[in-house]
Amino acid sequence: MSEIVVAEPTDGDRNRASTSGGGGRRSAYTTTDQRPFTRSLTLGREHVPEPFDSEKLPVTLVSEIQRFLRVANQIEIDEPRVAYLCRFHAFEVAHNLDRNSSGRGVRQFKTSLLQRLEQDEEVTIRKRKEKSDLRELRRVYREYKDYIIKHGGEYTLETREKLIKARAIASVLYEVLHTVTSAAGPQALADTDHARSEFFVPYNILPLDQGGVHQAIMQLPEIKYAIVIVGNVRGLPFSEEFKRRVPYMDLLDWLQLCFGFQKGNVTNQREHLILLLANSHIRQTHKQASKLADGNVDELMKKFFKNYTEWCKFLDRKSNIRLPYLKQEALQYKVLYIALYLLIWGEAANLRFMPECLCYIFHHMASELHGMLSGAVSLITGETVMPAYGGGFEAFLSKVISPIYEVIREEAMKNKNGTTDHSTWRNYDDLNEFFWSPDCFQIGWPMRLDHDFFCVHPPDDSKKKKSQRKVKTQEEEETINNNEDEEMGGQPQATVDEPPEQKWLGKTNFAEIRSFWQIFRSFDRMWSFLILSLQAMIIMACHEVESPLQVFDASVVEDVMSIFITSAVLKLIQAILDVVFTWKARCTMNSNRHRKDVLKIMWAMIWTIVLPIYYSSSRKKYTCYSSQDGSWLGEWCYSSYMVAVSCYLISNAVNMVLFLVPSVGKYIETSNTRICTVLSWWGQPKLYVGRGMQESQVSLLKYTLFWVLLLLSKLSFSYTFEIKPLIAPTRHIMTIGVKNYDWHELFPKVKSNAGAIAAIWSPIILVYFMDAQIWYSVYCSVFGGVYGILHHLGEIRTQGMLRSKFNTLPSVFNDCLLPPETKDNKGLMWLCTPGFLKGLENKKGGVLKFAIVWNQIISSFRDEDLISNREMHLMKIPVSSELLSNQVRWPVFLLANKLSTALSIARDFVGKHESLLKRIKKDKYMYMAVTECYESLKYILDILVVGDIERRIIAGIVDEIEESIKNSSLLKDLKMSELPALHAKCTELIELLVEGNEDHHYEVVKKLQDIFELVTTDLLVNGSRTMDLLNTDQQLEGNTEFFRSLEPEFFASMHSIHFPLPDSGPLIEKVKRFHLLLTVKDKAMYIPSNLEARRRISFFATSLFMDMPKAPKVRNMLSFSVLTPHYMEEVKFSKKELHSSKEGVSISFYMQKIFPDEWENFLERMGSEKVDEFEDEVNEEDVRDWASFRGQTLSRTIRGMMYYRKALKLQAFLDMAEDDDILQNYEAIERADDTLSAQLDALVDMKFTHVVSCQIYGLQKSTGDPQAQDILDLMKRYPSLRVAYVEEKEEIGAGRPVYSSILLKAVNGFDQEIYRIKLPGPPGIGEGKPENQNHAIIFTRGEALQTIDMNQDNYLEEALKMRNLLQEFLRVRRRSPPTILGMREHIFTGSVSSLAWFMSYQETSFVTIGQRLLANPLKVRFHYGHPDLFDRIFHLTRGGISKASKTINLSEDVYAGFNTTLRRGFVTYHEYMQVGKGRDVGLNQISKFEAKVANGNSEQTLSRDIYRLGRRFDFFRMLSFYFTTVGFYFNSLISVIGVYVFLYGQLYLVLSGLQKALLLEAKVKNIKSLETALASQSFIQLGLLTGLPMVIEIGLERGFLNALKDFVLMQLQLAAVFFTFSYGTKSHYYGRTILHGGAKYRPTGRKVVVFHSSFTESYRLYSRSHFVKGFELLLLLIVYDLFRRSYQSSVAYVLITYAIWFMSLTWLFAPFLFNPSGFDWGKIVDDWKDWNKWIKQQGGIGIQQDKSWQSWWIEEQAHLLHSGITSRIIELLLSLRFFLYQYGLVYHLDISGHNKNFVVYVLSWIVIVVIFLILKTVNVGKQYLSANHHLAFRLFKAFLFLGVLATIVTLSLICHLSLRDLIVCCLAFLPTGWGLILVGQTLRPKIEGTGFWHFTRVFARAYDYGMGVVLFAPLAVLAWLPIISAFQTRFLFNEAFSRRLHIQPILAAKKKHRS
Repeated sequence: MSEIVVAEPTDGDRNRASTSGGGGRRSAYTTTDQRPFTRSLTLGREHVPEPFDSEKLPVTLVSEIQRFLRVANQIEIDEPRVAYLCRFHAFEVAHNLDRNSSGRGVRQFKTSLLQRLEQDEEVTIRKRKEKSDLRELRRVYREYKDYIIKHGGEYTLETREKLIKARAIASVLYEVLHTVTSAAGPQALADTDHARSEFFVPYNILPLDQGGVHQAIMQLPEIKYAIVIVGNVRGLPFSEEFKRRVPYMDLLDWLQLCFGFQKGNVTNQREHLILLLANSHIRQTHKQASKLADGNVDELMKKFFKNYTEWCKFLDRKSNIRLPYLKQEALQYKVLYIALYLLIWGEAANLRFMPECLCYIFHHMASELHGMLSGAVSLITGETVMPAYGGGFEAFLSKVISPIYEVIREEAMKNKNGTTDHSTWRNYDDLNEFFWSPDCFQIGWPMRLDHDFFCVHPPDDSKKKKSQRKVKTQEEEETINNNEDEEMGGQPQATVDEPPEQKWLGKTNFAEIRSFWQIFRSFDRMWSFLILSLQAMIIMACHEVESPLQVFDASVVEDVMSIFITSAVLKLIQAILDVVFTWKARCTMNSNRHRKDVLKIMWAMIWTIVLPIYYSSSRKKYTCYSSQDGSWLGEWCYSSYMVAVSCYLISNAVNMVLFLVPSVGKYIETSNTRICTVLSWWGQPKLYVGRGMQESQVSLLKYTLFWVLLLLSKLSFSYTFEIKPLIAPTRHIMTIGVKNYDWHELFPKVKSNAGAIAAIWSPIILVYFMDAQIWYSVYCSVFGGVYGILHHLGEIRTQGMLRSKFNTLPSVFNDCLLPPETKDNKGLMWLCTPGFLKGLENKKGGVLKFAIVWNQIISSFRDEDLISNREMHLMKIPVSSELLSNQVRWPVFLLANKLSTALSIARDFVGKHESLLKRIKKDKYMYMAVTECYESLKYILDILVVGDIERRIIAGIVDEIEESIKNSSLLKDLKMSELPALHAKCTELIELLVEGNEDHHYEVVKKLQDIFELVTTDLLVNGSRTMDLLNTDQQLEGNTEFFRSLEPEFFASMHSIHFPLPDSGPLIEKVKRFHLLLTVKDKAMYIPSNLEARRRISFFATSLFMDMPKAPKVRNMLSFSVLTPHYMEEVKFSKKELHSSKEGVSISFYMQKIFPDEWENFLERMGSEKVDEFEDEVNEEDVRDWASFRGQTLSRTIRGMMYYRKALKLQAFLDMAEDDDILQNYEAIERADDTLSAQLDALVDMKFTHVVSCQIYGLQKSTGDPQAQDILDLMKRYPSLRVAYVEEKEEIGAGRPVYSSILLKAVNGFDQEIYRIKLPGPPGIGEGKPENQNHAIIFTRGEALQTIDMNQDNYLEEALKMRNLLQEFLRVRRRSPPTILGMREHIFTGSVSSLAWFMSYQETSFVTIGQRLLANPLKVRFHYGHPDLFDRIFHLTRGGISKASKTINLSEDVYAGFNTTLRRGFVTYHEYMQVGKGRDVGLNQISKFEAKVANGNSEQTLSRDIYRLGRRFDFFRMLSFYFTTVGFYFNSLISVIGVYVFLYGQLYLVLSGLQKALLLEAKVKNIKSLETALASQSFIQLGLLTGLPMVIEIGLERGFLNALKDFVLMQLQLAAVFFTFSYGTKSHYYGRTILHGGAKYRPTGRKVVVFHSSFTESYRLYSRSHFVKGFELLLLLIVYDLFRRSYQSSVAYVLITYAIWFMSLTWLFAPFLFNPSGFDWGKIVDDWKDWNKWIKQQGGIGIQQDKSWQSWWIEEQAHLLHSGITSRIIELLLSLRFFLYQYGLVYHLDISGHNKNFVVYVLSWIVIVVIFLILKTVNVGKQYLSANHHLAFRLFKAFLFLGVLATIVTLSLICHLSLRDLIVCCLAFLPTGWGLILVGQTLRPKIEGTGFWHFTRVFARAYDYGMGVVLFAPLAVLAWLPIISAFQTRFLFNEAFSRRLHIQPILAAKKKHRS
């Protein structure tokens, strides 16, 4: 290529651009190659420039060259040559970065760009305006530079956008110009490096470069103050040296140069710190200026370092935060320490989940910082203290973060996607908890990478050396503990003699063992209480205790006290479990813990031995005393056993005292004093968390009362209806001797019929253990309902209530949502004062601000298409100066029909004037309507009529009427019957005025004359005195005839009226309003007609009456951020999705039918009149937005969250402006082009930011995914939106990809990179969502953080309350402010289908009445996802807003609540604010969600958080915790197990013959007690009690009649079926996951339209969780029914089993009932074909589950592959139940001849073996004969068939084999086969690869096929009946969608016929 050389400025030769880069780094790519570089491809034709794609670039180049290509596209039309030079520069940079084009896509890009350069070179030279490229560049650069200088201080939106664009272009041109001038030589250099700072520096919120000083946000005094504080580097060491490297240095730059932080991290945290300081500063303006700086920095210091100081205190270390005495220096030091922590946190990546690890790093770096600041000298080296890792490039990341990150990553890899046992690898908690021990200081600083902490793979060596070395290093640690400097340098000395062998540390403090014992271990006190209570009640029932006083009988007391022996045994079990379950964590526990565990076991064993001995030896042996004074005690006795029990209970007495006085217990737990340590040593292991969680005395009393009442109810019910009724039958059963069994009894010598007793008692005991959950539901409903009523929930439920209370809204609005004007404004709400607007009387313009806000809310309704234009006008409050004097003109919808009603009353009224006035005034809105109409008519006539005579006449008539009113003679002077006629005439006149058509001038005159005539002749009884007087005047003047000739022509002259009216906005609005008042009838009483709009208005109005903090000014409020994680979910519906017609229904059509009124409002807003032709008239993007805002999309969420910004801007305006200014400028907040708007934006930017963590945005963009463009469009629509993503970039020459966290915003229509922070590796090593949140949390700002999922929504009226909610963080409760604020949610997906409706109500009850009770009084509310608000600083210093360890933290959100509570934070719940929430809408989606939550709860059961909370809460709070978390799922499992236990017990009784013997011989009627046991289960199975809180909550908010209607309707739509089915999902996945693991995230999808699911898909999803269990229950019921004999009535049978029949049928057929088009014949046929194809398809590598049965079957049992030995044994034992059928039934065969010998059972197995051999023979024959010897194979099969048939005939003749026997054999052998399959699956590792495994697979396929056929048959039969399909569609969907489903095939057929 020809060399391009830059000529001198005066040279006219052709200019060439040099390729030598700045700093000598550029290679001479074009200077050494002499081939022609370019050739003109465009000679002879006009060149039309096309933009070169600047967005789809190779990932390795995008950050370096994208800006040049973008600028080239922007300036190409005006400056084509400069654009060419920019592209050439981009090519140069790209080539120097990747010379060999080894990066992905680099070669293609370079080729494409080079072709473009060749094409453009000649053409652009001809268009050059200067002689050389250098001059051209300078000219363009100076143009932009001059523009920037000229307009730098302007605020209008247009100028701001142009300035941003100009700065970006000038910045890029400077780079290109600098390169060109550098190549031209020193004489051509025009600028220096720092000149670029004048132009564009990407920024987030604060433009901290010199070019941004003129922006409004930089003019805020608090920002200036914070910048000064951060910029104070005076007196810092090395500052002069550093300033030569960084001219404008601040504290963070200084820290970067000292410690080696990343530039992007420093820039990010600089803005973060400045905003924190500024926001903290502005709230302390009431203090003196001298104290101000210290005050707000001290506040931040306290928040940031509270966890660190507590950590130091816990480890008995001195804090390394050391401050000088000089105040100014102290301030600088404080800011340095905060900045240091933020920089560590900002770059810590995955270490942010390990807060104490960060404390360790900060501890050492703070020590180094103090050493540098104080000029300390190291005692080891003798040199000045410097950072151990230096300040090299990215030193902190590579030397501090990366080594620890590698440990985290390698440990996480051992998890193997959840298949490995938790105890074999260290999760985030294990690694973090290592830093809870003083042993962590053995790591040293610099960190010793040979320390055991960094060992990931455990070697096989013995552990003796390790323990010796640990003792040695502990001794060394003690010797250097007094000197922190020596502590840092002395650690490596321990390894000088001999490098120690690394050992894997193992688990820390806790090991997550997969066992059901974890539930007992975590909640041992509850289980002990229930077991002991059960024992006591059984004893009492045996003594036939009827009243509580009978318990005190000596014999009863003595027996009841035996429960303490049981208690001792339970404590021994607990102590042993503690040792067993912590065995794998023993290496990290100190010796004290080991000693304590051994002592606990010994102590428990002693009591287990002592108490029984004393009990047996002291029975009936008492020492008695009688009171001498005849007191009520009388004689009292005691025994030695009682004394022993008293000693045993001493520890419980101490615990009771600490429980009753929680402050003492809290002090003991948190204090480090010796005596407190000794006192707390025995109780709980000393851990950093879980200490001091006690609640206040009042809270304690409240939740204690709740649980005392609940437990009394539960125990009373259990004693009366469950236990006591069984005692007598049990005694009878024990006395009956059964000798004749119906089978071979294996244990004939067992006495007392123990089997029968177990069968009867087992279900009762299971119900006893779980029915507290039912009682909790009842008490939750009662207490939650009462609490809701007390807190004004449902204050305004209907439109009528809203209308009646609307006049009080301004008062409560001003009290709640406006900042108080004075400090004394803290009294009761103005609402409490009687009278209309009483609270506003003394407030000038008290209604004005309410009117402004109300109108904004109504406008937002219109923007969302919830209301029409007409409804908007009816609902808005007119804004005028009248509001300043509290003359309110209420919205027309309040005054609708009031005028016509008043006219009717007046027309027919008979009586006095005062009575009429009183009657009208009784309805205040009626009186207002009459008054306003009268005044409006006067006002309009005053403007309309301009003729002198006419005006005099009108004035006279008005005076007459007002004189009549004054004299109370209105009824006498006016003929009221004429008022309706006047009303009609006025209406016609106003309609003409509204139209304003000049051609209607004559009509207006005519109407005026009609009104004039009507008033003067008809309305006024005695005629008009004014007219009489006028006639008299005319007569006196002698012009009577002339006047008479003119009289009919009043108003007719051209100058009599002013028509059309003046074009004045307020006047036109007044005329329109008057027209509405005259014309609006009854319909307006139901405005708004949209139900969602009504709900939102009602809730907003209700919330104003609730208890909420007073609103501060926006400037003084807490700042906050919203964080939304996003992965691959829908951003917006694409055009294809919108119109693709799957099954005849597109999303667009579906939305139009679901939201018909909103669709019409949308078309009205778009100006489209014809509904059917909207495609041609409406922009497609608008339709996409409209549909997306009604789905569960990211765009809906972002729109909702951006209402915060709109609300804050509105509130900031109202805060800043006076009343007169508000009237003049309130519309300015909608405009963005003036100074006021810029100032408001600045204030809002300081308070709010929204970050969306689109994790794979970079990948989506590089692959051209349309979602990337949708995200960019959202950024352009909402300029304050920020998007964070993780970039995976291949660095040239690097061994592995480089990962970075990047923050973007939209600038000039492009995504602009703001910050880039390199990560130590891929961030997603834990659970996906928390890792996604964690990488983006560093880009959030403020003191609070709201977590919002991407399927949520928000509303303007709710956003207005955010500053009130944030004030809750400043409300000190329980001696500290809350750390998480809970909010309620509204489920907006309820209208999609009946299932969505059920889920909506169920979720609503949980997020309202459920959480209301959890927060208060139970004090166990945690974080359940969204939309809670976090105290951001509290959580960023304590591990973040979720936990991310793989699998164990599957339900990541709730762990934030656990973590907060364990760290002494607490959670509150507030119902005055809500956000929207979407839920799953199809059964498959819902089931996946339920499975995910159940999996998460099972993993929680194993977690350390549950264990610690369960053990450290007091007893009653622990009960609350259990029943509201894992207890709910465990009790669901117990209830299902109870059904099985009952049925198998009954099966045992029936098949063994015991039931026959007991019922017929002994006549024991125990049916009633069994019915009682099942009653509780039936309630749970039917889901009725699950719905009780739901009914109560709906009743509170919408009225109890509506609640009852909805509940009945839900039952008609099969809600009971749905809830019972969901119950099965919960219990299955919870139990299976605890037993075998296999928990995983299950993506549910959030599509709107519910489509038909194939039979195959339903079978795959529900086969093992529901179908198999349903078939098993069905089989049990059938067998039970066949053999229960005639001695048991059918009624009793139905009473006992009706609920189980319902449950089994529900589990079998619910998926098909709730499957759209599930009974459509065409779908049934397709499903059958698909099913057969799927079941026969061979599996293998790469074959998905939905394609092959074999692939699905292997995946379905994958959890068994990784099960432990114990789990496999349990699975095998559970499988044995299927062999019970065969054992019992073969003895009931007629062929057995009542033989009870064991040989009969053996013979049955021989039959099974013969059947297997026959099947195997057929299979082998098929393989070898079917292909080549087809005839022989068919003959062989015929021979076999005949042989089997002959055998059956022979047996029937000889051995009396009956048809019944064949049926019974099927019932016996089918379960046996399934049991064998389960055994084979469990033993898979042993038999895989053998013939047994192949046989198991073949057998399993046959069973699945058989079950599928049995399920399919009734569906096919029902599909023949059209009414079934119609019924199903009707109850599943709304009417419009149902109609579409039926009509669509007809339409399709018609179209086909026409074509």
